[in-house]
Amino acid sequence: MCEGDPVNRDWEDRVTAAWATFDDYAEEDAADFRAVIDKLVAELPEGSPLGPFEQACAWDSTGRSDKAVPLYREALARGLSEASRYKGRRAKIQMSSSLRNIGRAQEGVELLTPELDAPSDELDDAVRGCLALCLSSLGRDREGLSLVLGALAPHLPRYQRSMANYARLLVEPQD
Repeated sequence: MCEGDPVNRDWEDRVTAAWATFDDYAEEDAADFRAVIDKLVAELPEGSPLGPFEQACAWDSTGRSDKAVPLYREALARGLSEASRYKGRRAKIQMSSSLRNIGRAQEGVELLTPELDAPSDELDDAVRGCLALCLSSLGRDREGLSLVLGALAPHLPRYQRSMANYARLLVEPQD
């Protein structure tokens, strides 16, 4: 299935509709939500990277980062980034967050750092925010703050240049 395939579009629409109901599930009903996602995943062809990605998201969103990480890895290994650059990038962001949650923040830093040089898209700020959290978990707060301020600067109505400079100076050596 390709992203432009009508069957895939229908499947994607149904996945989007399922996620739109996520907040309707009480915390104790997390398994019920995951079952909805599992049912949709069962429709995919064998080896599709979309299946483990959606399952990882479901585990992650229901508080089980430990179950999500191997599924994100599987989705990426199956070629998620080639099937959808956007979902591949999301998987890296979300897996980094999950890695941090399970005490493996360094792996999160290693996974996300290359994303700073990836082609820009709407996930840039999420990359920087999640990377900042991973860095903070490692005691590298100045680097994390620099990333967050750098992400914030373009959104400010004023002070973009000075805020971007302050962010840069947090990590550049002082003379």
